[in-house]
Amino acid sequence: QVQLVESVGCSVQPGGSLRLSCVASGNIFSINDMGWYRQGPGNERELVAAISSIGSTNYADSVKGRFTISRDSAKNTVYLQMNSLKLEDMAVYSCNASVIAPITDAVLDKWGQGTLVTVSS
Repeated sequence: QVQLVESVGCSVQPGGSLRLSCVASGNIFSINDMGWYRQGPGNERELVAAISSIGSTNYADSVKGRFTISRDSAKNTVYLQMNSLKLEDMAVYSCNASVIAPITDAVLDKWGQGTLVTVSS
């Protein structure tokens, strides 16, 4: 079994900052891509940021220059540093990981449970 557990979200004011983390645990050989997605009220889920196993990153245009994704592969952890938060950033943020299982080399698409980030004045 593989689990992804995100840090607890919270409420921040516009312009504020918040860092999310997500730890993968369980039967893991390695992890390829890791990423953060979000789903705001009335919106479809969208990719926020992703990072490959070698550290290549990509971001949604709406967060470029404000959000930074990083990972600690030794800890199977991915982070999302969010700065200059805007009202429209309010959403449920979920982490995703492409996990390689040991022995079988099966590729498992795993998701965290989601964490709510509220941006409000």
